[in-house]
Amino acid sequence: MKELLIGNAAVARGLYEAGCAVISSYPGTPSTEITEFFAKNDDAYCEWAPNEKVAMEAAFGSALRGKRSACCMKHVGLNVAADPLFTMSYTGVNAGIVICVADDPGMHSSQNEQDSRHYAIASKIPMLEPSDSQEALDFAKLAYEISEQFDTPVLLKMCTRVAHSQSIVEIGERKEVTKEYTKNPHKYIMTPGNAIQRHPFVEERTKKLTEYAETSPVNRIEDGDDSHDFGIITSSTSYQYVKEAFGDSVAVLKLGMINPLPVKLIKDFAAKVGKVYVIEELDPIVETHCRNIGVDVIGKDKFSILGEFSQKSIEQAFDMADKTVFALDTDIPVRPPMMCSGCPHRGMYYVLAKNKITVLGDIGCYTLGAAPPLNALDMTLCMGASVSGIHGFNKAGGEETENKTVCVIGDSTFMHSGVTGLINIAYNQSNSTVIILDNSITGMTGHQQNPTTGYSIKGDPAGKVNLEDLCHSIGINSVRVVDPYNLEECERVVKEELSKNEPSVIISRRPCVLLKYVKPKKPLWVNPDKCRGCKKCMKFGCPSISFRDGHAVVDDTLCVGCGVCAQLCPFDAFESEVPVND
Repeated sequence: MKELLIGNAAVARGLYEAGCAVISSYPGTPSTEITEFFAKNDDAYCEWAPNEKVAMEAAFGSALRGKRSACCMKHVGLNVAADPLFTMSYTGVNAGIVICVADDPGMHSSQNEQDSRHYAIASKIPMLEPSDSQEALDFAKLAYEISEQFDTPVLLKMCTRVAHSQSIVEIGERKEVTKEYTKNPHKYIMTPGNAIQRHPFVEERTKKLTEYAETSPVNRIEDGDDSHDFGIITSSTSYQYVKEAFGDSVAVLKLGMINPLPVKLIKDFAAKVGKVYVIEELDPIVETHCRNIGVDVIGKDKFSILGEFSQKSIEQAFDMADKTVFALDTDIPVRPPMMCSGCPHRGMYYVLAKNKITVLGDIGCYTLGAAPPLNALDMTLCMGASVSGIHGFNKAGGEETENKTVCVIGDSTFMHSGVTGLINIAYNQSNSTVIILDNSITGMTGHQQNPTTGYSIKGDPAGKVNLEDLCHSIGINSVRVVDPYNLEECERVVKEELSKNEPSVIISRRPCVLLKYVKPKKPLWVNPDKCRGCKKCMKFGCPSISFRDGHAVVDDTLCVGCGVCAQLCPFDAFESEVPVND
């Protein structure tokens, strides 16, 4: 049976067909849908973990017991999971483990553009890299075979375009796989004495994997129709752009196994063609390997080290002036990312900006508070860094910063890696105020559950962490809860907590307005007879409010009736009842 699937759905299907029994992940675009699609299967276990490190360790436990497992994350999530990753390379596996990581060239939804292939090289773990949905499914299944054959975890690398583009795939049947668990302390207890004996195994495994890469069908040569004046080595979505630009006219070495890379195969390909071009997004991984084995190639001196490629960028690099490039003849207006109408974070940000408070930010939809007109944030580094960062900021600044600096962090991010920073604040007693923006969901990645929501990935009742009790239990005495739709309450509580000479937490709690169970109120309207055109409401940054013909106007298709704008207007121009014309 054939289906049209996005790459992430195809990975999920491949994992399922291969007999994966347990998936533990943390959501992160562009990897999130792998786990969400897999969760639709009732005959396998699936969960959201608090963070990627926990997810990878849970997957390891499942594989140790004898059931095939997987964990999924975005590229920066692999940073969090690096600790178990490197040691799992030494322990190897019992049942197979597949680690799905999705890179984000172009930084469509990420804070950096790092290349996950470095992790495969550094940890000496094989990495497969599909270029379409069919390969995504096939490579997911193959990854388990490689994992168990070579006693290793396997990295499956996606990228934004492959993860979210669609192509036809052939659907197969599920195969159940169970391995017997046998106690093996020398293999799985990584004390120095055992680990030092496992290192030679890793090096020997790399040699065997390199031999495998030489003949594996995932690495293939396509001869092309034209003379072999030049050839192209490429992989992943870059392969698709090459095919779109050249068709079948050029010789191509298409790499599906990106670590370890073959040697003889590349040398044989180079010997058949004239010039050799390496086309790969982000860092010169393949290019450097080619040069290290004595193959002269043209790479990053012709193709950018920054961002995504495209058919057009490949054609331009080769000066293909005869190619027809299709483009719109109309400029499309830019739509900058912004917080939604009625977003519960906006009220708190308005209060912080109004009072000129320094705000250390974190990763989530609330990062959008950095945008005009609020301009509320001073820093965003990585998940959890706001809480750890304010501790260092105030330890360095002392009384100069303590009463005018806060940090903000979402409920999901707080559970991911913010709670340890708060433990540091409580333990080492910095006079820091932490604001948890609790919108009752993991927002930016598309409304996934987390340990504070009380529901599992399937929507079933689950354990629920009480944020107030958690904060108290680690030594925070002052914990306050506010409604971010109440500006007066927010401003009063923020000032009170900043004036205290102790660590404190403010929980700004209201569910995301886009949640299905949140019912919007009637939209407000602006009475033009009352509006004086002061534009105070425009400083709030609500996309429902615009300024036209000298007064504010509310778009009733966007407004959810949160009423925060009415609290800003000194002339009571925002009203809930629209007059009916006679």
